[in-house]
Amino acid sequence: MFVEEITGLPQISILFDRDKIAQYGMNINEINAVIETGFAGKKAGLVYEGERRFDLVLRLDKESRADIRDVQNLFIKTPNGQQIPLSEVANISFKPGPIQIQRDNAKRRIIIGFNVRNRDVKSIVNDIQHIINSNVKMPAGYFISYGGQFKNLEEANNRLSIALPIALFLILLLLYFTFNSVKQSLLIFTAIPLASIGGVIALVIREMPFSISAGIGFIALFGVAVLNGIVLIAEFNQLEKEGVDDVYKRVRLGTKIRLRPVLMTAMVASLGFLPMAISSSSGAEVQRPLATVVIGGLISATLLTLIVLPVLYILFTKPFFNLKKNSATSKSFFLFILIGISSTIIAQGVPSKYERPLTLQQAIKEALDKNNSIKIAEYNIRVQRVLKQGSVTIPKAEFSYTQGVVSNPTINDNLINVTQRFDFPTIYNEQSKLLQERINSSESNKVVNETILIENVKLAYLQFQYCLENRKLLNELDSIYSKLSRSSDERYRSG
Repeated sequence: MFVEEITGLPQISILFDRDKIAQYGMNINEINAVIETGFAGKKAGLVYEGERRFDLVLRLDKESRADIRDVQNLFIKTPNGQQIPLSEVANISFKPGPIQIQRDNAKRRIIIGFNVRNRDVKSIVNDIQHIINSNVKMPAGYFISYGGQFKNLEEANNRLSIALPIALFLILLLLYFTFNSVKQSLLIFTAIPLASIGGVIALVIREMPFSISAGIGFIALFGVAVLNGIVLIAEFNQLEKEGVDDVYKRVRLGTKIRLRPVLMTAMVASLGFLPMAISSSSGAEVQRPLATVVIGGLISATLLTLIVLPVLYILFTKPFFNLKKNSATSKSFFLFILIGISSTIIAQGVPSKYERPLTLQQAIKEALDKNNSIKIAEYNIRVQRVLKQGSVTIPKAEFSYTQGVVSNPTINDNLINVTQRFDFPTIYNEQSKLLQERINSSESNKVVNETILIENVKLAYLQFQYCLENRKLLNELDSIYSKLSRSSDERYRSG
């Protein structure tokens, strides 16, 4: 620990005895003038050498101002002409004084420095702040500020809070430029949270705090972690171009082909950072967190990417119904839909998986909510209401300026005219009434449109119900005629 020395320099202290000074009829200003002249020097005149001039300073010689006894034996003249030593009217002694006075921003400061071992700076400063706030009460005007590595850490954290989002955005932007797909860019971007898990766990296992070097390690980790996703997604796309349409087969082949490159990418980067992770030489406190984050993150990113990324690729790529144009599955699927629709019509409102029953009131409500003419009418009402708010319009004021002779030929006059026009008050009232009538007209138009729409929906709904009942009747007649035909055939064959 280092504490800046602020005291310990011996200084000559002169403490005046005011009673004795009064007895001799002297004053302190005269004594101070004698002391200043003898030891600091005082201007007594000027010395000229040609056109140059110099101050003539009067001061004791070096031998007569080298010791405290010279100060004690300094003679001072009294008002009656006597000379007495300074020690007769003052107490002269050595006292410790300040060695130096350091200032920062025009404020005095004292530096206390210390080194940190086996702990991070931030936690130590937090402990110091807690102890000082609990046990130390600072006098008025005193305060404590923390600098050095802690201040650098705070500034670096602020810069890192800006650099990290920018780095993530640039990674996502480059991924989009590479694959021209937001979906695939986001799939590859999932490697970043997977890598973060391993980096945090590695720091916890090694009992390391989050520092600036660890934050830089995370940035480097994010750049390396997306390489695994790029390798896999690029292989999946290549297999799709080669005609592998089955997403499951594409994932199995792509993962099998790219397993070795993915593992080698992670292994090479991890082995490269391994010496830094186990370093114990000078600078190891910066290297170890960075390497630990990268190695731990690459391990988790590699393992989870080989499992999570293919699953997400299948979920985002495989449609809910995998229909192929010439497959038996697609034919069965479309046949099932047709049968379901037909059975819905025949069964008089029995809902299928793809249709829902709709009552008359529900049909009217949906028509009112989605009809464009109703929306236009509501928009016109809002427009008229806004126009009514500005019904009272006052014309702009007119300003004019004229310079010239008006009354006195010898004086140049300046004329400033301000004109403001106001209409008759009844005009504003009539304008407001007119706009209110327009609002009423728009609302009436909306009511008319709603009434017409409701009548049309009712008519269409009743026609639809009529068609359903007619179809049911025709089906029953068809069944009766079929039975009659079969009975007639049986009677004919039986003779």
